[in-house]
Amino acid sequence: MTSIVSVLLFLITIWALRRLYKIGAREPLLPPGPPTIPLLGNLHVFPQEFAHYKFTTWAREYGEIYSLKMGPSTVIVLTGMNAVKELLEKRSGSTVDRPALRIANIVTGGLNMVLARYGNEWRILRKTAHAILTPAAVMAHLPIQAAEATQVMHDLLKSPERFYTHIGRYSNSVIMSVLYGKRCPRYETREAASFFEVQHLWGLILEPGSQPPIDLLPFLCYVPRRWAPWKALSEKIRMDQRKLYFGLLDECADRIQKGEENGSFMEEVINRQDESGSSRELSGYFGGVLIEGGSDTTSSFLQSLILLLIAFPEVQRKGHEEIGGIVGDQRTPTLDDVPRLPYMQAIIKETHRMRPVAPLAIPHMNREPEVYNGYIIPEGSTIFVNTWGIYHDPDLYEDPETFNPDRFIDNEYGTKPNVDTSNFRANIAFGYGRRICPGIHLANNSLLLNTMNLLWGFSFESPLDTSTGLPIPVDIFNYHKGILAVPKPFKCRITCRSPGHAQIIERDFWSEAIPIFERFERNLSEEDEAWLKVSRK
Repeated sequence: MTSIVSVLLFLITIWALRRLYKIGAREPLLPPGPPTIPLLGNLHVFPQEFAHYKFTTWAREYGEIYSLKMGPSTVIVLTGMNAVKELLEKRSGSTVDRPALRIANIVTGGLNMVLARYGNEWRILRKTAHAILTPAAVMAHLPIQAAEATQVMHDLLKSPERFYTHIGRYSNSVIMSVLYGKRCPRYETREAASFFEVQHLWGLILEPGSQPPIDLLPFLCYVPRRWAPWKALSEKIRMDQRKLYFGLLDECADRIQKGEENGSFMEEVINRQDESGSSRELSGYFGGVLIEGGSDTTSSFLQSLILLLIAFPEVQRKGHEEIGGIVGDQRTPTLDDVPRLPYMQAIIKETHRMRPVAPLAIPHMNREPEVYNGYIIPEGSTIFVNTWGIYHDPDLYEDPETFNPDRFIDNEYGTKPNVDTSNFRANIAFGYGRRICPGIHLANNSLLLNTMNLLWGFSFESPLDTSTGLPIPVDIFNYHKGILAVPKPFKCRITCRSPGHAQIIERDFWSEAIPIFERFERNLSEEDEAWLKVSRK
């Protein structure tokens, strides 16, 4: 009897060891990928920062679709438009979900529309977004966008050395005005400062590989707080987000009760809560995620644009030449000028390509098993779209590391002449499938207005070495870590293109922008009120 028990224990041990050994192994019919090791799979080689660079290196080796094993879980990386079109567009009903992100759930309770799992709450949030962010509704808010863009020019005129924060203020103030009817006249305005502080932490904690893999190894959640810094960080982010987002929501609701509405989107959201099936909790996070989407993305794009214009002065020269010939020097540009500015449009497209704001987008997850090109994608796989890798593929783009808007003049998608673009889409920088950014129309207006204004009014050049007087080249790869591609603050020389341009900027700021601002300057702090009095004398 003892020998039988011993044999059984031996066999069970062998079986258990074999099962453990298979954890992390790539199953048959999965797409290829880097070699795995038992238990960890590819977890030991998963990049902890700037993951899009490593993902792109692997794509060049393993192809447009490859797999990574994160312990027992599967990650699929797409770096080709054919796979993206088929899996995320045509099969969007299956790939609409998001992977479970425990950290995101701890911070937002699962109510962040961008990160939320597919379900009733996400559908309510998405339906609300589509209802208020239609092209017609967005156009109704064009005056405040244009006025804020005029302040950017005025700020650059008065304090060009602070261009980096001027742009950050712009993007935050626009979305705050449109959403909550309350603008941020300064970068230091309380709400703007609070947002930028918490958003930086939020981006860091969400970057793939930056935190312990608690989704794969849930037991890590039980590690004591003093040995798990991500816990304290998550708690701080949650507290700071809720203070800002629900404070703004309550302020907006109070304005409605007093009959002081000014047409902001969140007024409509609050008034339609019962009809939409929403709640205060959903509405608070709905507004918060739109602030996140409208602030960092727009400012990151415009900061990258300036960085690239400095590094590639010939592009700037062509942009100056085109906009000068069409708009002239007697007025500022408007959206009506856009159809006659093809090179300016190409600059925007090339900036999206060269420095996509979300290099790996936000990962999807498939709700059903999928088969693509003979590969099996198991249900519940995390699916990354390597937007960076697509946009920097030398098989698709001639000299992809060069900032060359002319490629979009020659070809709608900027690709080489022989590339099949039947599965391409022009706006992949805004996401994929049913998860595409609902604020795309609002964002496009901001990018158009500011790109035109910057090219019309200013020249951007490298800073000069104080000892030699020679230009110091800017570093176009000096970016913050995080889920978004945000250039680190950099120095440059900004000059207005002529005294006449400066006079027009001053005229438009005082005669057109300030009267619009006054509708949105509500409940400002004493510091903001004092600053406005001094700055508008």
